[in-house]
Amino acid sequence: MTEHQIEAPPGPSETAYRHSLRRDVSVPALLAGLVCIAVGFSGPLVVVLAGAAAGHLDAAHTASWIWAVSMGCGLTSLLLSWRTRQPVITAWSTPGAALLVTGLATYPYREAVGAYLLCGVAVTVFGATGLFGRLIRAIPAGIVNAMLAGILFEFGVGIFGALPGAPALVLGSFAAFLVAKRLLPRYAVPLALLAGAGLAAATVGLPLHLGGGGLVHPVLTAPAFSWSATVGLALPLTIAALASQDAAGLGIMRASGYQPDDRLLVTGTGAVSILLAPFGSPGVNLAAITAAICTSPESHPDLRRRYVAGMSTGLLYLLVGSFGGLLVSLFTGLPPALIAVVAGVALLGALQNSLTTALADPADRDGAMVTFLATASGLTLHGIGSAFWGLVLGLATHALTKGSRWGVRKD
Repeated sequence: MTEHQIEAPPGPSETAYRHSLRRDVSVPALLAGLVCIAVGFSGPLVVVLAGAAAGHLDAAHTASWIWAVSMGCGLTSLLLSWRTRQPVITAWSTPGAALLVTGLATYPYREAVGAYLLCGVAVTVFGATGLFGRLIRAIPAGIVNAMLAGILFEFGVGIFGALPGAPALVLGSFAAFLVAKRLLPRYAVPLALLAGAGLAAATVGLPLHLGGGGLVHPVLTAPAFSWSATVGLALPLTIAALASQDAAGLGIMRASGYQPDDRLLVTGTGAVSILLAPFGSPGVNLAAITAAICTSPESHPDLRRRYVAGMSTGLLYLLVGSFGGLLVSLFTGLPPALIAVVAGVALLGALQNSLTTALADPADRDGAMVTFLATASGLTLHGIGSAFWGLVLGLATHALTKGSRWGVRKD
């Protein structure tokens, strides 16, 4: 067996590399799941709460919303990672949640739930037919990696953006990462997290206040359907799910060396979205940022064993969803500087690898550079995030400068 064959990620049909969960479990992979949860709940949850406030949802419906998206992310991350032996990370769509800030103020809640259902059906159909996957696989690897680098860029610079507000925390945690990277590379990110937590407690404070309440009681809402909500909410939610989330998620897995089964992943997340829509979930999609954490070498040097990070993320999502009132406040209370530096160092390896691959082929560099710059700009047009527009502009540049692969030949 060649080295390439040894390093190739396993497909769903591969039996025990023979995989053994007991052997494959590692501390960095488990802690990668913890970092994913902290990142996922420290920022996007604020958008969810803003959407709930815009729709005048009461505490029970808001808790049900958080429960539904957490259960959806937990089940899909856990089961799909186990099924494929690849780190499959799912999340709710942040652009989609941002869209709901205005959408829930415009449409009755029952019509919004109907729109969630239609979105889930549409995503499932796109996944099951394989059309979406074929489109994604046609994109050159350099452009995919440039998109990934653009997504991760803000997290890299975020380390130093947090420096003025908490210099001791940021510098100390970053120094711990660099020293551990040299001496104990597998534990560099966990040690940076521990150092940052200790420095946060000693400097800016580390509020570990748990919210009240026990198990969340989900609220079932009967959907209603209207043409206006279908066009004004379901359609843009579907575009945001496929263009802003699933395209980026599949691209990140490809850029990390995996060959994801797009039909299984997109269809699976779409089906779970349909089941949880009546409980308030606007949809579960493949993750981008948090996926890069779990697919990076920092979660494990052997990419065949990184699926444990996906399973860890899934279990933690299920825990947070079940005890939403107790644990959500814990993650939202972490100091922003701590989140910034830990997320940043966790993604440095992925950023470095994606930049290297994006610019490796001179013939693809123009398209890759445009993709990187457009994605890193954070632009949003028509409710669709910069990852999608980076792909569009990068492919257009690629077609104009290289041509033949995309039907335009340069003489």
